Amino acid sequence: MLTAVVEGDLPAHRLAFEDARKLAAQIAPELTFIYGFECDWYEGCEPLVEHWSQGAVVRLGSVHWIGNPGDIAAGAAGTAGTEDVARPDTPDSLCGWIDDDTNLHVWENLGVRGVWECYVDDWCRACESSLNFDAMAHPDLVMRFSKDGFAPDFDPAPFWEQMAECAHDTGRRVEVSTAAPRKGLDDYYPATGLLRRFAHAEVPITFGSDAHRACDICWNIREAQAHAYDCGFRAFDIPHPTGEWESTPLA
Repeated sequence: MLTAVVEGDLPAHRLAFEDARKLAAQIAPELTFIYGFECDWYEGCEPLVEHWSQGAVVRLGSVHWIGNPGDIAAGAAGTAGTEDVARPDTPDSLCGWIDDDTNLHVWENLGVRGVWECYVDDWCRACESSLNFDAMAHPDLVMRFSKDGFAPDFDPAPFWEQMAECAHDTGRRVEVSTAAPRKGLDDYYPATGLLRRFAHAEVPITFGSDAHRACDICWNIREAQAHAYDCGFRAFDIPHPTGEWESTPLA
């Protein structure tokens, strides 16, 4: 449920997980805890992600940053002594976070189509990367500000086709996330049109709520499962603590 974890806090992060698992064994023994990370992809991240996510059973791949990541070795994950490393996402730059509501410069500088082009290209590069992502999280996060003046004024179907084809060709699984409606959007991640294309391409799915708070865990998951069924899916995948995934009928 945590957001970004700096490298120095990873041991404490793992200990907190183990403490939570021990507590759950006492009060809710039917719950299964699986240790994992959502791992942001950006150009050149592979050795860093492999190092930071050691010990994870599940790794979700995602794209939040588009464009030049800057000096990732020098400024990685809040490492001490890197405070003076120059950030690449200056106000006039064409790179940055696409889901930061406090800094929309990348949307303003690239325009909606430009952000979509960069995002989809980077998402496909993440699928094609050597990293063993178990699922691609919230595949069209680029819709995050679609109700805040940054909705596509073009047909996104070609982008959806590109993503579905790439997920199929690279053997990726995708997440159906309830975070979008929870944050006020009218659809899920992925949007209905993209989810239907994933179904047509026979891309396997799993479900998630992207919970950063305990009260949001499994938020509206049943509704999301019914929606996926309507979009053509008849099964979804669930992880096990062994790292294996099991296909389960979607009723």
